[in-house]
Amino acid sequence: MSRRRSPGTKKKIALLVGAATMAGGGAFVMANASNAAQTTEDARTKAAQDSGVCQGLATALGNNQRFIEGQRADPDAQSQARIENREAVVAEIERQQAASGCAVGESAQDSPAGDQAGDRAGGQVDGPAGDQTGGRAGGAGQAGEQVCAGATVTLSGEGGAPAASSDRFPVGTRLRVTNLDNAKSTTVEVNSVSGSCALLNNAAFEQVREEGKFLIRRALIEKVD
Repeated sequence: MSRRRSPGTKKKIALLVGAATMAGGGAFVMANASNAAQTTEDARTKAAQDSGVCQGLATALGNNQRFIEGQRADPDAQSQARIENREAVVAEIERQQAASGCAVGESAQDSPAGDQAGDRAGGQVDGPAGDQTGGRAGGAGQAGEQVCAGATVTLSGEGGAPAASSDRFPVGTRLRVTNLDNAKSTTVEVNSVSGSCALLNNAAFEQVREEGKFLIRRALIEKVD
């Protein structure tokens, strides 16, 4: 009758050390993979911030939030529909913030809050065109003149054919927006109100944007007619 030999003490120790080494090696590999993933995520976030993606999305979010606040503070018959539309836009911008590695919900505004009362019901106002400015620099301007000097331009997040929204120009106004960093221009018609001088919808913004950017820092905005 044969007997099984049990491993000697030294062999047992060697086996235990080998198993511990393998387990430690696996943990080391997992830690390295985790660190590499975090490094990649950090690099993606920094690249988005450096390219102006995060700032542009934050500006778009802030402008839409300000518009919603204005509609709630001074509502009219169409305010609820406008608010629901802008809330959907806000949700889309926050989705883009998450996808770009930006802080979700971070918002900024590209111009001080102005008087939105004259922009109700299709953007029609009473009184001379100059009264639409609410005392802000830039004014409504004359046809062919530069308006909103120094304003940055971003997107509203809305779909549809190229168009713009504005907090100072009535519906039907045509604006030419030029990105001075790449010399691309687009001429669009204002079709709604917003919390910015000229807020381009997605299609219009695509015509003038720089690749990977959601903000035009150097913009020339002209009133066409």
